[in-house]
Amino acid sequence: MNSSRATILAVLLSSLVAATPALSQFGGSPSGTQVHDTSALHPPAGAHVAIVEFEDQECPLCGHDNPVLKAAAAKYNIPWVRHDFPLKMHAWSFEAAVDARWFDTKSKKLGDEYRDAIFANQPSFYNDPTLVRKFTESFAQNHAIQLPFALDPQGNLAAGVTADYNLGVRTGIEHTPTIWIVTDHSRGAPFIEVTNIQNLYQIIDQALADTKGVK
Repeated sequence: MNSSRATILAVLLSSLVAATPALSQFGGSPSGTQVHDTSALHPPAGAHVAIVEFEDQECPLCGHDNPVLKAAAAKYNIPWVRHDFPLKMHAWSFEAAVDARWFDTKSKKLGDEYRDAIFANQPSFYNDPTLVRKFTESFAQNHAIQLPFALDPQGNLAAGVTADYNLGVRTGIEHTPTIWIVTDHSRGAPFIEVTNIQNLYQIIDQALADTKGVK
């Protein structure tokens, strides 16, 4: 990592530390998240039901749930909105989120493929950011993409990660992953948190039933 990028990341990470008290990837309340701001809990335009997730790429539980969410989004053909929420306790999560956004600039599909690959390979990275960087370089090479010396020289991608994090703070996020099934013009609840991933399909089924026939 060059010195300018390191400086940008240090400043933005310090703002994350100051934003909230210590967070735990496993510390969510069994009763769910106390939502303070619902602005993130809506489907994208044109969709009646969507999955909304706040994730940390170094979070083991996020890695566990990732393929389940991917399969559900494909099965039901609904949007999966992924927000960055890198926890301050994690050594490389913020940088991986920035790298994912750089791949997004090539295509959103490629960015999401990178996120999926990071989650699938989490155990091999331990707590070492240099191993993640090597993986990122290998991922780019395997996709015939040349990584620039500085992926985010102006800090715009890092600012986007921080904006997502701050959105999560305003929403009331206290752990990762935090997952909702959200609806538009629903006869039922406008959003339901998935506190147990085993209930994901059941909640989606209910959301689809609650929005059936809605125009």
